[in-house]
Amino acid sequence: VQLQASGGGLVQPGGSLRLSCTSSGFTLDYWSIGWFRQAPGKKREGVSCISSRDGITYYVDSVKGRFTISRDNAKNTVYLQMNSLKPEDTALYYCATRCTGIGGRIISNGSWGQGTLVTVSS
Repeated sequence: VQLQASGGGLVQPGGSLRLSCTSSGFTLDYWSIGWFRQAPGKKREGVSCISSRDGITYYVDSVKGRFTISRDNAKNTVYLQMNSLKPEDTALYYCATRCTGIGGRIISNGSWGQGTLVTVSS
């Protein structure tokens, strides 16, 4: 079970990026998939999660209205569209299986992939 996150890069404040999460060895549509991030010197935090069957989405408060999670099962890909990016969004972003939203937090007890770096800076 391997996940791959991609799409990171350097963007100016107010800009946009779209991250992609794909897999090798299994199909994503069976699983809830979440996006997580870890900024330098900070703990990893959940950003968003999308359920497997009914597409229910969860977002942490700091990204609501700016980030959108979606899935394209035909392409075996989960996306995180990030708009109106802020310097505080700078982090290594990961995707993971078996996520859920609870108590305002996004958590996962599944498999993780390698991250993709997002840097928001002028």
